[in-house]
Amino acid sequence: MPQIVPRPDADGAWPAPAKLNLMLRVLGRRVDGYHSLQTVFQFLDRADRLYFTPRSDGRVLRGRGCAEIAPEQDLVVRAAMALRAATGSGAGVEIAVEKVLPMGGGLGGGSSDAATALHALNQLWDLGLDIERLAEIGLALGADVPVFVRGQACWAEGVGEEMAPVALPEPWYVVLIPPESVSTAAVFNDPELTRDSPPITMADFIAGERPNDCLRVVAKRYPTVAAAFDWLVAMEAKPQLTGTGGCVFATLESAETARAVAGRAPKQYRAFAARGHNRSPLFAWQ
Repeated sequence: MPQIVPRPDADGAWPAPAKLNLMLRVLGRRVDGYHSLQTVFQFLDRADRLYFTPRSDGRVLRGRGCAEIAPEQDLVVRAAMALRAATGSGAGVEIAVEKVLPMGGGLGGGSSDAATALHALNQLWDLGLDIERLAEIGLALGADVPVFVRGQACWAEGVGEEMAPVALPEPWYVVLIPPESVSTAAVFNDPELTRDSPPITMADFIAGERPNDCLRVVAKRYPTVAAAFDWLVAMEAKPQLTGTGGCVFATLESAETARAVAGRAPKQYRAFAARGHNRSPLFAWQ
């Protein structure tokens, strides 16, 4: 992959874009307790925004951020500390996060924030690490972080860390955010989760085989997710669950249609229209 250097926008904000899982199969449970998966990632042009202010005292602080998470547990702070540990840097920074993406929504907000922090601080601190080294550091923070570090739509296997870039259509989507946060750990620990799906091929996916093995468990545990599916079906759309949810999305034929459907969503949901991108907006936010 060509080494493309991401940059902040004109306001100094670094985007941390959302992703969708266009398919998710659970193939089995590994001896380490994690699950073997197959999935397809694509990015959206909807993003958190991160701001980085250098500090001369060597401290890593979070300013604005997600109030539900203690700063020391926040993935952006953990990413900064991991980068310092990997390089021996003693540099400091204050990180402000303008949250747009929901927690527990399956859009990858925390992982994307961490990946953007790795890229931004690699430049701010003049560390000179390449993308693969940043992805390696990111993997220790979460299986999805390398996806955002590399910034390319991909077919992924293993726990999500074995990736092959893919070229996909870049359609418009409508996304519904339910008024409840889904626990990924609870979904993967649910005894009713399908854990023995046979693997499929990229050709199967292109032909339209796009299941999400977490859907049955999530719909049972979270009624508003099931209701979002039902509403999109009534709108003659074909709903899908991203990741372990709870965001539900559908592919639509145009920006106008996606925005119109989002505008008609029931009031209990936050809804938005967004374009799919094979290259992360982090690498094209100019």
